[in-house]
Amino acid sequence: MSVSVLGAGAFGTALAISLARTGQPVTLWARDLGDMAKTRENTRRLAGFTFPDSLIVTDDLSLATQAGIILVAVPMQSLAGFLTENAGQLNGKTLVACCKGIDLKSGLGPAEIIRRACPDATPAILSGPSFAVDIAAGLPTALTLAVKDGHALQAALSTPNIRLYRSADLVGVEIGGALKNVVAIACGITVGAGLGESAHAALMTRGFAEMQRFALSRGARPDTLSGLSGFGDLALTCSSEKSRNFAFGLALGRGDPLPEGTTVEGKATAKAVSNLAQKLGLDMPIAEMVVAVLEKHLTVKEAAEMLLTRPLKEE
Repeated sequence: MSVSVLGAGAFGTALAISLARTGQPVTLWARDLGDMAKTRENTRRLAGFTFPDSLIVTDDLSLATQAGIILVAVPMQSLAGFLTENAGQLNGKTLVACCKGIDLKSGLGPAEIIRRACPDATPAILSGPSFAVDIAAGLPTALTLAVKDGHALQAALSTPNIRLYRSADLVGVEIGGALKNVVAIACGITVGAGLGESAHAALMTRGFAEMQRFALSRGARPDTLSGLSGFGDLALTCSSEKSRNFAFGLALGRGDPLPEGTTVEGKATAKAVSNLAQKLGLDMPIAEMVVAVLEKHLTVKEAAEMLLTRPLKEE
């Protein structure tokens, strides 16, 4: 079955390159093509990687949506609007969300947004430890594909450097991908503020507990967060400056100018998670700390003190 990738950011471009290297025709859609069709490279978002011959680039959405499998790689906070605007061309397709986060306006994850905007589509989630530059370079990784009855889709989207594992737990997979970005910002703040490697490890561990607590409250399976889309993605995102969320937190912690022109999904997701946690009566101190620092209600020092002086309890 033919495949299209909608969204030519770094990750969408990397997925399109990896899929096209198998020799199958793949269409990459961009709202603004720039010089990609001419240079056969995405010089703005993923420079240095030539497009395979079987990769077609276009700004014609009607052409791209002719594929039966469509990977939607638009930013999380743009997903609902994009799907609603183009539902006529997307309904009835297999739509694989490649963004990670929770919509700030609705509090919904990608799967439910797909269901509401395109009720006749088959929703799926692609998540796990992956940097665009590694995928484009052909380096190996393993990802989780969350979808009901996904054997055929798993086979269609697997490539020599991307090993896919199936999961039927769409809620757990999307929550793992969303909340690890929030924890990554917190870890970046911790490292940037010079609080030490021990504090970094402790915060990542307690962040993982927070992710599990939130996921279970939303009906996720207990074991999903221990897999690639939870713990795996958390380990990668919280320990590398290739992670936009970690790098953003690092700049916050250091007091450096914040990165411009990059999508930092964890910012909006932290606020969305905090809002939902308050409604559900969930204790989410790390997410709340990230929001407080982003909204300048607390300094980095005050936020660290807030976490360290919380009431003592059993792990």
